[in-house]
Amino acid sequence: MTPLPDRVRRIVEEIPPGRVLTYGDIADLVGTGARQVGQVMATLEPGAPWWRVVNAQGRLPSWLVDEAQESWRVEEMPLGPDSDRVMLARARLSVTEVARLWPTTMGRMRIMFAGTPEVAVPSLQALLDSEHEVIGVITRPDAPRGRGKRLHPSPVAEVALEAGIEVLRPAHPRDPEFQQRLRELAPDCIPVVAYGALVPQTALDIPTHGWVNLHFSLLPRWRGAAPVQHAIMAGDDETGACVFQLVEALDAGDVFGEIRRSIEPADTAGDLLDALAVDGAGLLVETLDAIGAGTATATPQPEEGITLAPKLGVEDGRIDWSMDAEEIDRRIRGCSPAPGAWTTWRGERFKVHAARPVAGAVVEPGVIVSSKKWLQVGTGSRPLELDLVQPPGKKPMRAADWARGVTIEPGERFGA
Repeated sequence: MTPLPDRVRRIVEEIPPGRVLTYGDIADLVGTGARQVGQVMATLEPGAPWWRVVNAQGRLPSWLVDEAQESWRVEEMPLGPDSDRVMLARARLSVTEVARLWPTTMGRMRIMFAGTPEVAVPSLQALLDSEHEVIGVITRPDAPRGRGKRLHPSPVAEVALEAGIEVLRPAHPRDPEFQQRLRELAPDCIPVVAYGALVPQTALDIPTHGWVNLHFSLLPRWRGAAPVQHAIMAGDDETGACVFQLVEALDAGDVFGEIRRSIEPADTAGDLLDALAVDGAGLLVETLDAIGAGTATATPQPEEGITLAPKLGVEDGRIDWSMDAEEIDRRIRGCSPAPGAWTTWRGERFKVHAARPVAGAVVEPGVIVSSKKWLQVGTGSRPLELDLVQPPGKKPMRAADWARGVTIEPGERFGA
């Protein structure tokens, strides 16, 4: 196989006048990574073809800038408000021609990504696949997982380590050592998705464009850690995601953009989060593109309509059978998969994973009525038919199968 430096040189020499390629473009053509292309570029001697190549931030390689200053006319062009300036060597291509022919090279940024759980992974992956350079990841410290309670990196850390980028795991973002490392890395912007810690102003001020947060609600409704869960439990018809400028106040920053999604009758919090994580990743990249290009605009949140969505705990999943069947159904779906809805059966916790309101005779709240094919429970309104349950010490199973395997006394109830 032809050595990588020779393949890179051949591609660059064949770039037609009036075109510019980035490290990433060349990497795609030769079948390697942008980082490897950059390493090759650093070893090659300056020469005429290289004025047609820019790195991930739209900058010429440093050695080429030095050469250009000596032998070519050089022009500076601002990328946007408060952003770095990029040097472009004027050989046969003017700055305006670069902007016209290859506009995506003009708004690239150096970014750190802050996130922790699985729901943040689609955004990190979208950023790694974007024109921006992901220079590192900020995530929560390794946490115990599984039966052995061994320490494991977060889902975001796992993706970052596989991609070969730096991972910062501060105990808290206020840590001086962490903030110093951020200053050394000098990111242009830090996008955030479910990071899991409040960011102090001293850290917010480090990136040129601050921190921008992908939040899974239509702000100002449902500010807090569990917006999708609360939207379902409250009976909202619609939810969504938005990207806003992170400030010290809880989810109160100006909003750059949003997407909307209907909440269907059978949607669980897990279903919606999975969908919004994918759709929101695209919104996040679009916002960063606009910030880098200097075209982004953010709108202050209205002062009316603010609601809070605190993190759910185990007690939030307890079923109150005196509530309407529809309310109980929404609580079960809003608590799925975590923290999980539950009741008690003969003094032990009994998990309810899926249920639905059905037509039928009114039964006292909590009273169990079953047949060979179904299991229903009385509520404050109509019956609730349980579909998937998990008895103590058992795996999830169909509710009717569980009912056939136990003796349910007449009038016996859940939650007693």
